[in-house]
Amino acid sequence: MNIAIVSDAIYPYNKGGKEKRIFEISTRLAKKGHKVTIYCMKWWKGKENVRKENGVNLHAISPFYPLYSGERRSIKQAILFALSCFKLMNKDFDVIDVDHMPHLILFPLKIICLLKRKKMIVTWNEVWGKKYWVDYMGILGNVAYIIEKISSLLPYKIISISKHTTNKLKKELLSKKEIVTITMGMDYDIIRKIKPSKSESDIIFAGRLLSHKNIDLLIKSISTVKNKFPNIVCFIVGDGPEKTNLIKLVKNLNLEKNIKFFNFFENHDELYSLMKSSKIFALPSTREGFGIVVLEANACGLPVVTTNHPDNASRNLIEEGKNGYLSQPTEKSLVSYIIKSLDNKSVMNSSQAVLRYSWDNIIPKVIKAYR
Repeated sequence: MNIAIVSDAIYPYNKGGKEKRIFEISTRLAKKGHKVTIYCMKWWKGKENVRKENGVNLHAISPFYPLYSGERRSIKQAILFALSCFKLMNKDFDVIDVDHMPHLILFPLKIICLLKRKKMIVTWNEVWGKKYWVDYMGILGNVAYIIEKISSLLPYKIISISKHTTNKLKKELLSKKEIVTITMGMDYDIIRKIKPSKSESDIIFAGRLLSHKNIDLLIKSISTVKNKFPNIVCFIVGDGPEKTNLIKLVKNLNLEKNIKFFNFFENHDELYSLMKSSKIFALPSTREGFGIVVLEANACGLPVVTTNHPDNASRNLIEEGKNGYLSQPTEKSLVSYIIKSLDNKSVMNSSQAVLRYSWDNIIPKVIKAYR
C-alpha cells in the first residue's frame, strides 16, 4: 500500500506517546514493503523538505511552528498547519491515516479525500470533552468542543488507541462511525536487554511537562516523603511549558538535592536505562489517552503509581499490588502510595503485565484497519 500519515509532530524531534506510536508503526510498515510517507511540519535543519529516515519518507508541508503558546496549544499553529494540509491534494496515496490533533486539520483533509475519492481514517488518541475544553480555554472552550464534536463526524473510520478513548468517543462525542480499538505497544525484547544506568533514583517520571500531568503534585509529595526518606532521589525527565514553574517549585521547597531534571533523551534507550536504575515510576496525570509510559516502566521492572481519575486511561493498565497502585489525585494519597511502594519489600512481577502489548501483534491489526 501507498500509505500517507498526517501528523504535525514526529518522533524523535518531538517526544510523546502519539509520536512514538507513529514511529513504531510507520517503520514496521515500511519494513513490510509498504510505501509510507509522513506529512508533517519541518522539524529538521537544512533546505530539503523531503527526507527518508528508517525507511519512512518524511515530507514537510509547512515550516515549523511552536506547538505551544505559553502553557496552551497554539491556535496559530493549528490553523497554519491545517491550511498546509491542502497540499496533499497533489499527493498520491491509497490510504490516509490522520492524527486527530489539532482537530482543524481534519476539515481540509476531508475535502481532499472527497475530491480524490479516498476514505479518511483518523487515529484518535484522547477525547477532551466539553468540561476539559472549558477548563483549558475558558469560554472559548465551548467553540473548541463543538469543533471536536464535528470533527468526530468526518472520518470514514476511527482507530482508537484504547477502550477508554473508544468509550468517550461514543458517550461524549456521540460518534456513530466505525471505531477500531488498537492499543499502543512496546518492544519488550529490546527493553529487556538494556542495562541499568549508573545514575540511581528512588522515583522517576517521564513525559511532557504539562499542567494535567501534575508534576507539581509529585514534587510537593517528595517534600513530605523526605521526612521519612531524607535522601530520597527523584528524576523528572521531559520538557514542556511547565518546566520553569516546576524548577522554581523545587527551589522554593529546598529540594534541589532530591530532585533532578533531565531533558528528553536523543536515544529512548537512555530513558529505559534510567528507569531500570530506579525503584518506582510515578505518573500523577489526570488525563491520558492510553499511557504507553506505564507499559515501558513495567517492562523495565518498575511498579507504577498513577491516579485513579476517570480521564486517566493508564489506570486501566494497573492491577493493584501486581504492577502498581492507584492513587487519588491528592498530595496525601500520592504520598501514602509512594511510601507504600518504597516500603514494599516483595518484588512485583510488573514486567509480565506488558507481554501482550507487542508491536508485532499490533501491526497486523493496523494493516487490517487500513485495508
